[in-house]
Amino acid sequence: MNHTALALIELGAVFFGLGLLGRLAGRIGMSPIPLYLLGGLCFGTGGVLPLGDIGDFTALAGEVGVVLLLLLLGLEYTAGELIHGMKRSWTAGVLDIVLNAAPGAAVALILGWGPVGALVMAGVTYISSSGIVAKVLRDLGRLGNRETPVVLSVLVFEDLVMALYLPILVALLIGVSFFGGLAAVGISLAAITVVLVAALRYGRFVSAIVDSPDREVFLLKVLGAALLVAGFASALQVSAAVGAFLLGIAISGPTAENATKLLEPLRDLFAAVFFVVFGLNTDPRSIPPVLGWAAVLAVVTTLTKLATGWWAARRQGIGALGRARAGAALVARGEFSIVIAGLAVGYAAVENELAALATAYVLIMAVLGPIAARYVEPVARKLRRTPKQTPAVMSRST
Repeated sequence: MNHTALALIELGAVFFGLGLLGRLAGRIGMSPIPLYLLGGLCFGTGGVLPLGDIGDFTALAGEVGVVLLLLLLGLEYTAGELIHGMKRSWTAGVLDIVLNAAPGAAVALILGWGPVGALVMAGVTYISSSGIVAKVLRDLGRLGNRETPVVLSVLVFEDLVMALYLPILVALLIGVSFFGGLAAVGISLAAITVVLVAALRYGRFVSAIVDSPDREVFLLKVLGAALLVAGFASALQVSAAVGAFLLGIAISGPTAENATKLLEPLRDLFAAVFFVVFGLNTDPRSIPPVLGWAAVLAVVTTLTKLATGWWAARRQGIGALGRARAGAALVARGEFSIVIAGLAVGYAAVENELAALATAYVLIMAVLGPIAARYVEPVARKLRRTPKQTPAVMSRST
């Protein structure tokens, strides 16, 4: 069988398998991310049936998946919303960093992975999964709850932290000098400032440039602009993902809404490939030695996220049940934790065990997050020993 035929068969099998895994995840009410990672582990290095003819395509497709993930995240926010979110939630955001980055950094240092490994693992354990959180809130009918704006404010703060964190991380991973790292951070800060100012004052012009009444033309312009910006950002040693995120912020109004609807299927496809690629590049035999540490991190960072959400909701005058729901909503980790670990592994700047630890940790947290969000309220009610209230009474009291 020739190379092209074999590659098409393998690629078709991967896509069809992803579809089956996604359907299974929907049936059991969980995020598909853990299943995508497990699929990659089964068919990658050291797996049951390694795939060898589609590596170039899947590697590039995975990069596109990261770009689309961050682009659509940026499309969800306007510059004004980001600034308002920063003002409203900066204290909770700082607490979030301290409580949730420290465990990952501490474990990396204990395992002897050095400062770079500590910075990578700090990001892995810090950032919640916006995609999983949004889906859980929607599935549980909590988008209109009083604590939901608090949760979203914390997520916005985390996204802005990522816009600063990723360039610093990339600079360290590629081994630039101290001044080179400062230059990368300076470029990132300047880019964020320019984009926010431009989006506030001239966002309608940016939207007009990419907008089109023709769906095909619109898709080509938005996707092309995202890849161009991501490519130029990467050339300037700023994360390609951050470039895509900033472009998403600059596009606003109906244009952003239409772009989101048009790009969502592409995002889901390429993001799924990204998770599979990460799993393909992780040897499953390396996971058992770090599984204990992954479990420890899962327990600790579940408690720290619960504390973050509880404290943030309490500052807004929300009742105990709302505070518990806010904390549980933030527990899930997923796409961005894998993005961070993937960057580190891609630059070969960290130990191979780090990828295994990140994979095991995300597998646990992507499953635990939706479960915690679903059952935190019954558990909280039982702990408070209060009679079950009707939804109307609960909404007034919490």
